[in-house]
Amino acid sequence: MSRLTELLRQVRKADAQLGTDLEAEVAALTKRRTFGLVFEQHQPEAVELPGRVVRRGDKVRVLPPRGGTKAGDQRLWWTTRIECVDGQRVAHLAELDVEEPETRAVLADDVVVVAEFRDRIYPGLVETGRVERGGDKPFHTVVNAENYHALEMLTYTHRHSIDAIYIDPPYNTGARDWKYDNDYVASDDDYRHSKWLAFMERRLKICRELMRSDATLVATIDEHEVNRLGVLLDQLFPESTRQLVTIVNNPKGVTQGYLSRVEEYAFFVFGPDARIGSVDDDLLTHRDMADAEGELQRPRWKGLLRSGDDSLRADRKDMFYPVWFDESTGRLSHAGEALPLDETPDFSPQDGLTPIWPIRGSSQFGV
Repeated sequence: MSRLTELLRQVRKADAQLGTDLEAEVAALTKRRTFGLVFEQHQPEAVELPGRVVRRGDKVRVLPPRGGTKAGDQRLWWTTRIECVDGQRVAHLAELDVEEPETRAVLADDVVVVAEFRDRIYPGLVETGRVERGGDKPFHTVVNAENYHALEMLTYTHRHSIDAIYIDPPYNTGARDWKYDNDYVASDDDYRHSKWLAFMERRLKICRELMRSDATLVATIDEHEVNRLGVLLDQLFPESTRQLVTIVNNPKGVTQGYLSRVEEYAFFVFGPDARIGSVDDDLLTHRDMADAEGELQRPRWKGLLRSGDDSLRADRKDMFYPVWFDESTGRLSHAGEALPLDETPDFSPQDGLTPIWPIRGSSQFGV
């Protein structure tokens, strides 16, 4: 390392900023894990600031022509000067981070100011409206912002004072459903997973700074990143307790060529001093109760019927049997004997119990 340190010192003499950046990267490499969740620490995203007036010295991107659908020029430019031409502000630009920078002049209205993560930003809030209905009761605040900088802003006022954080990050399905550095991430991107992990790590680190010792973090996710997110949470919150909850969000299932997916997941990360209160509802057992429209909620009997191949009585002769239901208690009592194929099912109650047969909505006998 002594030779490398000397070379870095020489670079720093020639270019102070380049030397500082190289030293930071070398320091990160020496601290990199050789086990656990190892991923590329990608160049941090750059965030566009569309409400910011362009000034000399700003980093900017040139916007695509209005009304079009083509992606804009992703190169970064340095604003060397602003001048007024025929009553319009014109920005003179020089391309950043290239040996022979291109220069151009464009209308200031056709560029957007960009801040990279290493740039110092002092975030603030501008109130755009409010709805007051609760008097002196506690109120909600909606912050519309780039989430990293919104979280960073809260560290000035709410560090180690948040009770609960719920996040619903992009699921990284490969369907170009999220952006990294202002560009959609597609399924053929070789660095799709590490970009997502770098994206999540930066935000989760700030969440950790906001949380109290008895706080809880909840993060929803699906099968595309559930395993990686679990390991990342373990590394960032080693003193906390992590649990995974399964959420059945589509009982009919989503066909994927193999097994149909019916669930998503929610990670619960409990701080070292967090405690959970007990409730009567186990969130699994069905209870007869009225929904928002006043109609009685009923069990999903379809979920108890076999679907797909060999799902009819004729296919599984020994699997056509009743389940006996006790209406007085609202519980299933027991399963009856299989009915021979040549016999007709009897729907008459017996001993106070009602038989429930596996009959489909089409009136076919199922199993």
